[in-house]
Amino acid sequence: MPYNVQPLRTKKEIDDFIYCLKRNNFAKRDVFLFLFGINTGLRMSDIVCRKVNDITSSTNPKIVEKKTGKTRILYLSELQGIISDYTSSMMIEDYLFPSRQGGHIKVNTVYQMFEKVADTLERNDIGTHTLRKTFGYHYYKNTRDIATLMEIFGHSSEKITKRYIGITEDEISRSLINFHLGF
Repeated sequence: MPYNVQPLRTKKEIDDFIYCLKRNNFAKRDVFLFLFGINTGLRMSDIVCRKVNDITSSTNPKIVEKKTGKTRILYLSELQGIISDYTSSMMIEDYLFPSRQGGHIKVNTVYQMFEKVADTLERNDIGTHTLRKTFGYHYYKNTRDIATLMEIFGHSSEKITKRYIGITEDEISRSLINFHLGF
């Protein structure tokens, strides 16, 4: 069976995920990482390496994405409260998501953390892209603006973006409910 990472489609799924993260040894860090991810749509490789100054220097800081090399503006005004709370005891040069070994946590560490959450939630469709896909799914559901989401994600077509966030699957499923022939 292929591994198919999905977004968290409901508030309950998001709340359940947060509940599981709050049970971790580094709950404050892990919950903030989750909230930061689902509210920015960044790839995990662009999240874990952030420093405090990267997101506190401006309400709309600019970052360079690792995969694409493109500059991306983050719109963090809605997150200012949780950013302030989370970073209040940190220095501006500190990593937002520190590792016990020094430096920042690695994408693979986040993957392992999410695997544990997935096991607890009895799901097999959670991965590091779940946060990015959750952002995209809810952005699309709230705005119906697939063209802008496509630009945010850097995708080359609306079709790719819809498939990536699981909308195509949702639309097919909805269209086939109660569809039957010959009886």
